[in-house]
Formats: sequence, C-alpha cells, structure tokens
Amino acid sequence: MNDGGLLTGIRVVDLTQGVTGPYATKLFADFGAEVIKIEHPNVGDVARRMGPFPDDEPHLERSGVFLHINTNKLGLALNIKSEPGQRILKTLLKNADLLVEGFRPGVMESLGLGYERVREINPAIVMASVSNFGQWGPYRDFEVTELTAYAVGVSMHCTGVPEREPMRLPNTATLMQSGNMLAAVVMNILFGAVATGQGEYVDHSIMETQAASADRNGPALTAMAYSGELSFRRSMMRRFSILPFGAYPCADGYVHFTASQASWWPKFCTMIGHPELIDDPRFTGDNFSDPELGFEVDAYFIPWLLTKTKSEAMDLCADVGGTPINTMADVFSDPHFRGRDFFSVVDHPASGRLEYPGAQVKLQQGSWRAGRAPLLGEHNLEILCGRLGLSYGEVVHLAREGVI
Repeated sequence: MNDGGLLTGIRVVDLTQGVTGPYATKLFADFGAEVIKIEHPNVGDVARRMGPFPDDEPHLERSGVFLHINTNKLGLALNIKSEPGQRILKTLLKNADLLVEGFRPGVMESLGLGYERVREINPAIVMASVSNFGQWGPYRDFEVTELTAYAVGVSMHCTGVPEREPMRLPNTATLMQSGNMLAAVVMNILFGAVATGQGEYVDHSIMETQAASADRNGPALTAMAYSGELSFRRSMMRRFSILPFGAYPCADGYVHFTASQASWWPKFCTMIGHPELIDDPRFTGDNFSDPELGFEVDAYFIPWLLTKTKSEAMDLCADVGGTPINTMADVFSDPHFRGRDFFSVVDHPASGRLEYPGAQVKLQQGSWRAGRAPLLGEHNLEILCGRLGLSYGEVVHLAREGVI
C-alpha cells in the first residue's frame, strides 16, 4: 500500500460485494482513503468467482473482476452475523467516516445495524446503502442482474439491431456506471459531513441510476417529452447525409465514422483520392442530405478504406470524424494510453504481475495509488491486533469459532 493521496485520512468500512459498491469504494481507496473490505470468512465476495481468470483457471484470489475493483483495500474476513463479529464491526464504525453496505433492504436493520443505530455509534458517519431498487418501494425486494438493470432502466430499448429483440451491452457496464455515480455523490456528502460533524444516509438504487442516465435513453426521453417521438431507435446504420456514418471495414479490422457536415465533403473527396466528386451534381445541393445516395459514395470510399489499417485511417480521417474500433489488444498497445502512463503493472501474490487500468483523472497535486486487491482475510491480524488491540490468543479463538 502506498501512503499519501487526495483522500488520505478518510476511513471507509466496505460491506459491499459484486460490482457497484466495490467499484465505488475502489475509487476512494485508489485516491488515498483507507478502505477496510469486510468479507465472509472462507466464502468471500461473490466477485471472487467472476471471470475472467488468468490462464482461465478459476480461483478465489485470481478473479479479474475482483482484482480490478478492489485495489488498495485492506481485507478483513469477518462474520458480522455473529455477536463477536458485530462487536468488532461496531468498534470499526466508531472511527469511520463512511460505511457502504450492499445487503438486501432490511438486512442491516435485522442485524441491529440500521442507520439509526449506526448514527448512535458515530453521529458524524455517512452511511450509504446500495441496493437494486432502493430501500423502499414496490420493487424493493426484487433481484437484479446486469441484464435486468439495463432493461428496466430503459437504455436497452435502444440497443441491438432492427427487427430483433433488444440487446444489452456486454459485461457490467451498468453496474460500474452506478458505482461511479455512487462514488461521486457520496464524495460530496462526505466532505459536508466532515465539515459539519453531522452524518447522512444515502439510499442508492442501481436501477434508478440507470433510469436517470443520459446513456442512450436520455436523448430518447427528451425527444419523447417535446415531440412525442423517439429520436433514438435500433438501426443497422444511422446516416444523416451522403457522408459515411457508422462502422466500416478496413485492412485490419473496423473503423467508425460520424461524418455529416457539408463542409467536410471537399475534405472527404480529396482524402479518398476522388476530388472530381466535390462538384459532382449527384452529390451536391439537396442531394447531399439524401442518405440513400450515401451508398453510391461508399462505392468510392470502401475500396479506398480497405487498403488502410485502423491506425492509418485514424490519421488520414481526422478531419472527417473517423476513429478506429479498438479491440482490447489495441487499447493496451495504443500509443496515447501508453504515452500518458494509463496502465500500471501491479504484482499480486496469487495472480502475479498484471497490467491494470490506471487513474481515470490526473491531478496536479493529489496522487493516485497503483495497488493490489487484498487476499481473503489478509489483514485480519493487522486490523484486529494492531488497531483494535485484541491479543493473538483472542484472534485464534475467533478463528476457531468461525468469526474470522
């Protein structure tokens, strides 16, 4: 663990698992906060069983998802449903600035750890509850996956291809987006609590975060409000003029174009080696806005593009909105990301040396930390003996009783 950082001195107790909560607390940890991640002994976070795994070998300590979204945290294996476990947790909360929990609504109250009780323990603490649909409401007890969150939050209506059922985005885009929002909101509330000494409670709904997102559904909802029509529908290619718009093949993959402005037409024709098209009456005047004529333009454009690599296309098409469609291998080798030191090599005792995505923002003064995720229960002795003052014999007893 590196010392220092923008959030040095902020103490977080993390009772979340999966993606949304851990990703939010990761952002705190990476910028210097002390985050104690509490997991159930022997079982751990459900994300420990989520792939991908190095060499495709499943292992509790080698999940790519867990390793990425739990960097720089201290690991405490603790059964908080046991009486000794609750005593230890309450002791940690006395000196914490933030508690983030991700249990089903009502579970913290059943454990005697609802917000009112937590506030009695520490009046200045901020407590955030992360749940699928919020702590109250008709859907309160419903379960959610990435698929259902994306669907119920409207965005999925706009993704996929025409004449087929809607499709969700891959992996955990919705859950990580919700974690980003949680971190941003809690950060502001936390600094207010630190300044005033008065805590706050945050009811964070994953579904409502998605429903309020501007990603895909935002433009559609705005258009519906003003015109009664959806402006964003599933389509194979959205073209607004004769200029290319959408995904196109090139020599080593695909590129994407967002060309639509009439002022780009001369540049485009010159670029593809057909300046005679600039004043061609087929493509001038009102015809420029006819997307159907764009397929005639493609007869000139695609043969030219198939001779260019993604990198060459990006360099040549800078003035007409062309960009590569990168694979993950492309991203890792991209000279811009490498030039800005976006990736960090992190050594982990179980997974070895791997490259991780780096800081989302770069600061002039505060620092970001490149660290690893904890092993299950890795810091039990450091926390229980070094901070809470338990003896080694007491820790051994807690282990025998299944508390840690």
